[in-house]
Amino acid sequence: MHAVGSASGLPADYTARLVNPQTVQTTGSDGKTTTQTITDQVIAQGPVASQEAIKILGTNGGGFFNANSAHPFENPTPLTDFMQIVMMLALGSGLTYTLGRMTGSQRHGWAVWAAMAILCLVGVTVAYAMESRGNPLLHGIDQHTAAMQPGGNMEGKEVRFGIAPTALFATTTTDASCGAVNGMHDSFTPIGGLVPLVNIMLGEVVFGGVGSGLYGMVVFIVLAVFIAGLMVGRTPEYLGKKIEAYDVKMAMLTVLIFCLVILVFTAVAVASSFGTSSISNPGPHGLAQVLYAYTSTAGNNGSAFAGLNGNTLWYNVSLGFNTLLGRFLMIIPVLALAGNLARKKLVPESAGTFPVTTPLFTMLLISVILIVSALTFFPALSLGPILEHLLMHAGKVF
Repeated sequence: MHAVGSASGLPADYTARLVNPQTVQTTGSDGKTTTQTITDQVIAQGPVASQEAIKILGTNGGGFFNANSAHPFENPTPLTDFMQIVMMLALGSGLTYTLGRMTGSQRHGWAVWAAMAILCLVGVTVAYAMESRGNPLLHGIDQHTAAMQPGGNMEGKEVRFGIAPTALFATTTTDASCGAVNGMHDSFTPIGGLVPLVNIMLGEVVFGGVGSGLYGMVVFIVLAVFIAGLMVGRTPEYLGKKIEAYDVKMAMLTVLIFCLVILVFTAVAVASSFGTSSISNPGPHGLAQVLYAYTSTAGNNGSAFAGLNGNTLWYNVSLGFNTLLGRFLMIIPVLALAGNLARKKLVPESAGTFPVTTPLFTMLLISVILIVSALTFFPALSLGPILEHLLMHAGKVF
């Protein structure tokens, strides 16, 4: 395309001449058909730069253009892509340092950060491995590439970024409660798409949004130290505060509310014609589209599989209520937990106190997150992305 002037009076920078003019036919109200040749295209522009930093640093994710961070005006180069990834993680990651300062134990803050970083690294590794391998049904042209798709799965990805930065961006944006995307998650391989879906299902505690990731992680910390206390047969403690039955109940209620709103709305949608009529792909991928929509809205992420028509009465209303319940209903048990811990007196550490500053604590925390949160959704994931992955290797795609 070449920049040209415009008969409409727009500046030259706003229009571009098409290399291949398009001929379209339109029918007027009088029934007559008019043929028109389109030679120019108006280029959408606006205050993109001023909004981009707000969108990324504040983990909002709503792009100025529909293509979001895949659009060259929002994310033009690999350097800007890397900067956006760093900005998405900056505040959520930095708050673990704040946690260490506020609790008087900087090592505890680093232990929590390590748990987040390990989960993030595992997600990136799995997503990259699946996307770089591609679809096994698209074979190579020689014996060395016969078992994999040459070049990996580039569908839905920008060529200026490629597979690795796209896998990193998809993992980061769903870790950080952001929702900005530089590729279409709907076009990922089944397990590649499973990674961003599971990231949100974890409650986006892997760095998370500005503050929301940290309080979500504290909920899992309470559960982790409670389990550790049961192992040694003593009343569990966290930073000098005894963890009792009420605290555990509020922590589990927080986790269950998130799971409940996602699975209930998903079940109603896939069991009703008004829900399944919006699915663009049948079978397990269609279930993944619906599941991702409710998971993303409940987690206040904003990213989407982009294959589901959400502009219907059912999805507009249900996704709206899902957002309200997923974000605001969870505040009640979290505040109750915080208030109860604040009222308790500090108790000195003893030989039975489980240290929350060691690698052992980090691994226990990761285990609790995976067991309590991820396995709650395992049946739904088994019928969605996991089943789709197995069928793909059996020769069936959706």
